[in-house]
Amino acid sequence: MNSSIERGGGGGASNGGMLYHEVQESKLCAVHCVNTVLQGPVFSEFDLAALASDLDRTERQMMVGSVTGDFLPELSHNVSLDGDFSIQVLQKALEVWDLQVIPLDSPVAEPAQIDPERENAFICHLQDHWFCIRKVNGEWYNFDSLYAAPEHLSKFYLSAYLDSLKGFGWSIFLVRGNFPKECLITSSEASNGYGQWLSPEDAERITKSCNSGSRKGRGRRNVEYEEGEMSVDDDEDEDLKAAIAASLMDSSPAIETMSGTSENENTKKTAEYENTKNTAEYENTKKTAEYENTNKTAENENTNKTAENENTNKTAENVQENV
Repeated sequence: MNSSIERGGGGGASNGGMLYHEVQESKLCAVHCVNTVLQGPVFSEFDLAALASDLDRTERQMMVGSVTGDFLPELSHNVSLDGDFSIQVLQKALEVWDLQVIPLDSPVAEPAQIDPERENAFICHLQDHWFCIRKVNGEWYNFDSLYAAPEHLSKFYLSAYLDSLKGFGWSIFLVRGNFPKECLITSSEASNGYGQWLSPEDAERITKSCNSGSRKGRGRRNVEYEEGEMSVDDDEDEDLKAAIAASLMDSSPAIETMSGTSENENTKKTAEYENTKNTAEYENTKKTAEYENTNKTAENENTNKTAENENTNKTAENVQENV
């Protein structure tokens, strides 16, 4: 872990006005997410794997003698072999820098729900992908590692973007605390293969270029990631699996945990739509029946009145004849 970072106040990191961004390497999005929160190449996949191993060990110790069948001690619950880390690992990593990770839907984060622009960073997660939304030098950027450069977000758009992510099933976490102020840039760190410092102008130019190309294709910058979006080179994936396994030698092998949240949400929304549709059809049928009953009642009343009028006329005629 790189510790050449100066701690600062609650504001965004300055780094001489530069933005630190990491482009997707294998399936290390959790590493990229943590480093962009800190705005520097602080953690490696081996650092996070070590934290995952510590968490697994602690969990096994706590579950000794437990009668529950939900916990399998021989499996890792914090990292998969392909590098997908749990939120607990990200929390543990950021705690080293006095930063708290808080679910955005928790009561303590209610002010951030109302006015997210007053905060400094958010972490977003769906299935096996993590990315960071961070305020740097007073401006908001999307540091998604699937993007070639940080994408600038206006203060007005920030709230709408977070709402759209929640609507598509993303889990969002608020990051609070004493954010690092400066990261010492060295040539070895700058050439790690996926970390780079960009000026806001360079980031904007790269983003515009990528957006222009994606609009001609399939429009990559959607909050719903298509299946296969995060595919990586097979050789790189195998290397990563071997590295993670080696780092976890003192703990048991891990397996990948896949989330079915999006499918469940889609099924739920479809069911709600069908119920709404059925309710509307029922209401229309009910109103039609009421309307028809009203018409029939009116017709019956008209018939009765007609019959009464005829009876009255006949009675009057009989009276006149008698007279």
